Amino acid sequence: MTKPPRKPRSIGLKKESDEPRLKSGRVRRADFDKPELLLDPMPARVEPCLAELTAKPPKGDRWVYEIKWDGYRAHIHREPNGVRILTKNGHDWTHKFPAVAEAALALTNTTYIMDGEIVVLDDQGRSDFNLLVSSLGGRAGNRAAANAIFMAFDLFYQNGRDLRRMEYSSRRHILEQALKRSTGAIKLSEEFAVDPDILFRHAYELELEGIIAKRTDARHMPGRTGTWRKIKCKQSDTFQIVGYEPSGTPGLLASILVAQEHSGKLRYAGSVGTGFNVRDVRELKSQLDALRVDKPAIPIKTSRKNLVYTKPTLYAEIQYRGWTVDKKLRHPSYNGLRSPEEL
Repeated sequence: MTKPPRKPRSIGLKKESDEPRLKSGRVRRADFDKPELLLDPMPARVEPCLAELTAKPPKGDRWVYEIKWDGYRAHIHREPNGVRILTKNGHDWTHKFPAVAEAALALTNTTYIMDGEIVVLDDQGRSDFNLLVSSLGGRAGNRAAANAIFMAFDLFYQNGRDLRRMEYSSRRHILEQALKRSTGAIKLSEEFAVDPDILFRHAYELELEGIIAKRTDARHMPGRTGTWRKIKCKQSDTFQIVGYEPSGTPGLLASILVAQEHSGKLRYAGSVGTGFNVRDVRELKSQLDALRVDKPAIPIKTSRKNLVYTKPTLYAEIQYRGWTVDKKLRHPSYNGLRSPEEL
């Protein structure tokens, strides 16, 4: 009797839904020096996961903690023909950080995409954003920051494999193996498996920016999804300016109207009328007047009159003491503009 033909066997290809969930400790050691068959195309750019601001750190076995670095978020793309250093918004700043680019080339000849923060450290080893800006020649400067270093904390792609579907703990495992040989301007951002309240207290005492909490079982998810959370030693955050209240003095403003993104949508967060000096309000009013629109970008419930509405393209750092029951800032104070690359 003739046997029926056998079904052809698939060769090494699996559907994404069939892939096993990878956990730290089970991933084979990555060999960064040995090229592998290119199974996944290398992304030209990866949207970063952004930390959601919370008042207290989450706790439990699913969370790990790191120090929050105060610098520029960046991705290192080690490509077959060289290195690119991209900002969070996709701008190529390779020329600004030559020492980081050199260290990225020296790490391996194979491909990878690494996530981290570019910082400049002060004499006590703390990241200092003002030192970083100064080393670049100011916010509008274009100097090379030879003293900048890259604090690495995630890995998206390695040697022909897209790692974004893996759990964070698995990506972190591969990153740690890779950076055992790292020298120079690329360093591993240390992970702490401790009580986050104790870590936060130490960060506060050392006058650090704060701490970051990360879900160990989360895949890479761009945007503010709650899988990464930031707890800042000073209650401050970045808000988008959506308008202002004119001052009785020509050329000045009395307050700015601010909003913040929640679940992908901008939400009005109130007005800010303190923290400005005369130079601030003159320059800010001039910039906002160039962004004037007839209607507000979002619903704004307020009894204030004669408001001027603007496109929400300027970002301001605001310090505050908390939130009211109707989700408005309590005792907010203006602390300067931030560029999109600084967020």
